[in-house]
Amino acid sequence: MSPSRHADEGGQLQLMEPDRVDDEEECFESIDRLISQGINAGDVKKLQDAGIYTCNGLMMHTKKSLTGIKGLSEAKVDKICEAAEKLLSQGFMTGSDLLLKRKSVVRITTGSQALDELLGGGIETLCITEAFGEFRSGKTQLAHTLCVSTQLPIHMHGGNGKVAYIDTEGTFRPERIVPIAERFGMDANAILDNIIYARAYTYEHQYNLLLGLAAKMAEEPFRLLIVDSVIALFRVDFSGRGELAERQQKLAQMLSRLTKIAEEFNVAVYITNQVIADPGGGMFITDPKKPAGGHVLAHAATIRLMLRKGKGEQRVCKIFDAPNLPEGEAISFCFDDIYVYCLSNLMPRSFVSLDQQHVFQVTSGGIMDAKD
Repeated sequence: MSPSRHADEGGQLQLMEPDRVDDEEECFESIDRLISQGINAGDVKKLQDAGIYTCNGLMMHTKKSLTGIKGLSEAKVDKICEAAEKLLSQGFMTGSDLLLKRKSVVRITTGSQALDELLGGGIETLCITEAFGEFRSGKTQLAHTLCVSTQLPIHMHGGNGKVAYIDTEGTFRPERIVPIAERFGMDANAILDNIIYARAYTYEHQYNLLLGLAAKMAEEPFRLLIVDSVIALFRVDFSGRGELAERQQKLAQMLSRLTKIAEEFNVAVYITNQVIADPGGGMFITDPKKPAGGHVLAHAATIRLMLRKGKGEQRVCKIFDAPNLPEGEAISFCFDDIYVYCLSNLMPRSFVSLDQQHVFQVTSGGIMDAKD
């Protein structure tokens, strides 16, 4: 069931009680339905203890990994998988059916109209969106904004759901959420209550947190999972070329888990990534950098965004890789502590600021208030 919101007398959006809204059609089959297919309730409990709470999630595991669960023999695993297959359609479908299924994708606004246009409507559910760039390029600030915009109603281009935030660098600040919530006209306390936060200190801890999320997402309406950053702990816990192969294998398992969460619960996964120096980037590139994580991370992320610093307080967001989006850039400008994005290929351009209080004229030379 998704939370809903209404405006109070002060104009702020407030959360409504769950029993006051209609049930939303679930995108997954609960693991409890296996009992109706003749599976022992004790075996279902063993699956739940292993972090499997849906039939969809069950079918994303190999039989080898399922037999590794204490108390499940090969015969039991075969019977469980056969029962799950009866409840789910795991075969081929037509392109038309897939197009219809894709209508369940929710696009969550970034808070910037131009950036949303660049992304085809916002951050998509059912996939991983990666933002990489050097420090102070805006990756974490975008994550904070998404924590709020995800809780907007669907008709306001939000996700109408809760947010899970895994912090590996200690950069999440709840006090930063307050002004962002006020900008969107929402109650900051209600917003913070709908964000679950965990600080990870090792890559193993990070992976275990993902395993525990299945129980929460099976019971509550989540729409966004943020991992900031996905690579930091791997760069600490593995060192040197001697451990590189093991690091990439563990990273691949982590990313596979993120992909399964996105598709199992129809949530958007937003991950941030660091950059490393690229000495072979070319002699004509002044400051060559490339995203960390190598090909493993590059293949796992569906949409890759490159954030970089521009002139002064400008920040530039570029579509680095996407299966359905053309290459393009959006540039942010700061005016009186208000950040706005505009598409670089549309300059010069006049537009209204995010707080609806200013009209800006943007040119390649900068930004100015149209009132001046």
